[in-house]
Amino acid sequence: MAGKILLEVVTPEKLLLSQQVDEVIAPGSEGEFGVLPGHCHFLSTLRIGELRYRVGDQTTHMAILWGFAEVAPTKVTIMAEIAEKAEDIDVERAQAAFVKAEQRLKAGGLPSEVKEAEISLEKARLRKKIADRTRKAHA
Repeated sequence: MAGKILLEVVTPEKLLLSQQVDEVIAPGSEGEFGVLPGHCHFLSTLRIGELRYRVGDQTTHMAILWGFAEVAPTKVTIMAEIAEKAEDIDVERAQAAFVKAEQRLKAGGLPSEVKEAEISLEKARLRKKIADRTRKAHA
């Protein structure tokens, strides 16, 4: 399809998404990067962040928790450790995880425990942000 790029999002469990899109914005480990049809080949590691893709004037959001992106002129493959579509995120569970992670962080502990709490907080914050944005868009 002219003017489109195939976006595939894959986790260890399944192919989560395979769709022709107009634009992809991914959370690269060195910062966000955008991809349009015809982009040059490259590979990037991914951090915890928001994957956005646009079809026409509609932008869709997904939570990505680490992984890799392979970009080619006609295809973007996101290989994520964990990926969640906005509509699949349980808002109450995300809020509860956010509160729990904040409490763990405030409790302190060994450096490894603090780092784990920071990662949990970042993941919960991302899920909550994406779920809230989608819920507001549909309200």
